[in-house]
Parts: sequence; structure tokens; C-alpha cells
Amino acid sequence: MGFRNAMVFGDVELVLKQCRMTEKHGNGPAIPVEDLDTVLIESRKSSVSTALLAALAAQGTALFVCNEKHMPSAVLLPFHQHSRQSEVMHAQLGLTKPAQKRMWQHIVQAKIRNQALCMQLQGNEAAALYLNNTAKAVRSGDEGNAEATAAAYYFPRLFGKGFTRGNDDDTRNAALNYGYAILRGCVARSLAVHGFLPAFGIHHRSMQNQFNLADDFIEPFRPLVDLFVARTIERSDEDFTPQLRRQLYNLVNYNLQVKEKTYSASYAIELAVQSLHALCLGRAEKLSLPTLVELEQHGYE
Repeated sequence: MGFRNAMVFGDVELVLKQCRMTEKHGNGPAIPVEDLDTVLIESRKSSVSTALLAALAAQGTALFVCNEKHMPSAVLLPFHQHSRQSEVMHAQLGLTKPAQKRMWQHIVQAKIRNQALCMQLQGNEAAALYLNNTAKAVRSGDEGNAEATAAAYYFPRLFGKGFTRGNDDDTRNAALNYGYAILRGCVARSLAVHGFLPAFGIHHRSMQNQFNLADDFIEPFRPLVDLFVARTIERSDEDFTPQLRRQLYNLVNYNLQVKEKTYSASYAIELAVQSLHALCLGRAEKLSLPTLVELEQHGYE
């Protein structure tokens, strides 16, 4: 997978030249396609050549496009890239109910623990203690719906009384949705690259959702966005600026820990999906899920 993330503004025509993404007319940078992890096109006036689209898909690069509100609204995913895709699909669809419930239990526990770490990093030790205790109480399949209980407790303490996720006029919600959409697309990309069917989730099962499995696996990654938004946006009526959107997009390069080693969020997603692949094929017993750490951009050596 690549390590660079390109955000495209303005009216440009992107083409493929000598295995590099570049502007057809202009003096913009020429970036090797093999270096690209994700590409986000902000402007609805931009265009992308078919040759470049095919090259990005072959590389497994996630290409995001935005709607009129500058929110990511679609992502290009690779198709039939995995050499043993049929085996992976059958293993995914053959997961037993108890196995799916155990996986969802571990995902919810990891999410709530990261919410606790988010509160701890924000200096709220009491909230962190409550959330850690909630994580310990999660049962197989989260039958007690601890995830919802934790969320109802967590968000008002992170963003203040009166905050609700349903308020579309609150800039913090727009920022959360933007950051979640980027991470969700990266999860969906990694799932497709490894031969999974993103529409078939282990907990999310909506018939109208083609990314149910991505919605399962994004959960432990959400607190990274939560912490950034809590640190960055002070008022609910702040402008949702291009600079803020650029910072949210860049969260894929921020640190997370997996098994006490530090990786970029993008690679932590890859490790989580690799662990699902190994678990489905009987080569692992547990998912490798991320641990939230202090906000810091990952340093590549």
C-alpha cells in the first residue's frame, strides 16, 4: 500500500503519465501512483482520466469524491484484486454466529476503551474510569447495547452539555462526519483489497448499506476523529473551512498503536483487516485493533 495522501482543489484534469498522477495542464506535482494511499477530490469541476482511474484501482488506492457540501460522498474501490478471493468470500460468509458475536464484542470493547482514552487525554479521569468499566462489561454480541450506553455518556462530556450527534448545524458534527467518512472509505478499500465483501457485516446488516463490514471495523478508529475535533473546534458555529477539511483528511497519517507498536491510522486499518483475514481462515484467534494515543502525525523513516 502507498504512504501519500493527495487532496485536490480547484479545476484540474488529472491524468496518468509514466505511472504518475499529474495535471494535464499545469505545473502541479507528478506523484507516482504506487506511492498513493488515498486521493480526495474536493472540486466538482475536476476530472480524472480513465487510465488514471484504472491505475489507482490496480494499486488499491482509495479515491474519494465530494458532494456540493464538500463532504466525501463516494469512494473508488478495487475489484477482484485478491488472488484467492473466492476462498476469502466463502470464509467470510461461513463465519458462525458465535464467532461473529465474539468479534463484535472485541470491536465494541476496543471502541469504548478508545473513548475512555480520549477522555483521559482530555483530562476527564472520571469519564475515562466510567467508560473503561463499561468496556469490561461488554458481553458477546454486545447484547446489553453497551456501545449505545457509552456513546450517550461520552459525547456530552467530550463536547459539552447540549451536544447531540443529530444537530446538522453544529460544525463539530460536520467535522466528525467528514473524518469518519475518510476512515470508512479506507476501511472499505482495505477490505476489498483483501477479498472481502464489504456489504456483509458481522453486526451491521442493513440491506441498503453496501459497506456494512466497513461500518463494523471503523468503530475503534472513530475516537481519533473525536479527539481531533474536540481539540480543534471550539465553537459549534465555526466555519467548515478548506483548511479544516484538509486537517481532517490528514488524520489517516496520525499515530495509533497496534500491539504496542505505533503505526499510521491508515496502516492500523490495514493491520485490522489483515487480522480479520487471518481469523476467517483459521490462522489467528483475535482481531488486531487500534489503541488511541496522543495526537501526532506519523513519522515515516
